[in-house]
Amino acid sequence: MANDIIPPTRRQIEYVLFDMDGLMLDSERIYTRVTNQILAPYGAEMTWDIKAGLMGKPERAAAEHLLSFFPGISLTIESYLTERTIIQDQLWPTVPLLPGVRKLVTHLKSHNIQIAVATGSKRRNFELKTVNHQDVFGLFEGKVVCGDDAASDLPGGGNGKEFVIRGKPEPDVFLVAARELLGRDVGEPQGEVNEKQTEERAKGLVFEDSLPGMQAGRRAGMHVVWVPDSSLLDVEYNGEERADQLLKSLEEFRPEEWGLPPYSD
Repeated sequence: MANDIIPPTRRQIEYVLFDMDGLMLDSERIYTRVTNQILAPYGAEMTWDIKAGLMGKPERAAAEHLLSFFPGISLTIESYLTERTIIQDQLWPTVPLLPGVRKLVTHLKSHNIQIAVATGSKRRNFELKTVNHQDVFGLFEGKVVCGDDAASDLPGGGNGKEFVIRGKPEPDVFLVAARELLGRDVGEPQGEVNEKQTEERAKGLVFEDSLPGMQAGRRAGMHVVWVPDSSLLDVEYNGEERADQLLKSLEEFRPEEWGLPPYSD
C-alpha cells in the first residue's frame, strides 16, 4: 500500500507492543496439550469455546474459568495449577517462535521503532519460554511487562508509583508498558485521560492473538492487529471491541500500511 493512501489514523504509529503467548511463541499448543493431559483422567476436555475465554487471562483467573465448566470433577484449582506447572516447566524451553516474529521484531528494531513485550505470563515463565530465543527477545533490551510484575520489577521502579496490573481484557499491561518502559505519557489505566494522553495512546500498535488481549488493546485506546488461531474465528463474540486489522499470521503484516518503514525485500 502506497504511503499516500495510508488512513490518517495509521500514519501516527510510533511504538509497538507485542503480546507473547500464541503471538510470538507457539505456547498455546503446549497449554492445550498439558491441560487436556490433566483433564483426561476425569473424562473432561478443554474445547476451543472454553479456551477462548481463558486465553490472555492471569494464571489463576484462567484456571477458575476452565474448571467452572467441570463442576462435577474433584480437581481443585490448586492441584490443577501445581500439576500444570510441573509439566509445563519441562516443555517451555522447547517452545518455538511463530512465523514472521523474528523478521518483524528485527525490522522494527533496525529502524529504531520503540518496541516492548506486554504479556500476562508470569515472569518466571517468560524467562523459561524465551531462554532459547534471545536473538529475538534480547532485542527488547529488557522492555518487558509480565502479568505478575510490581512497579519495583520494572526499569525505573515505576517512578516511585505502586500499582497492580489487572489482567486482560483490562488495558493495564499495555498502558504500563507504554508508560513505564517506553516513556509515553498515556496516563493511568484507571484514571482520567486528557486529550494529549488520548493522542499518545493512539500512537501505539498492539499485536495480539487472544480475544481478551484484543479487547485490552482497544480499551487502552491503541490500534490492534489481531492474529488469532483460526479456531477463534468460530467462537461467538458479543463484545464491542473490534481489531483494526485481522491477519492469519505475522508473515502477512505489511509495516508500510501503518506508516512504518517497509521491509527491504
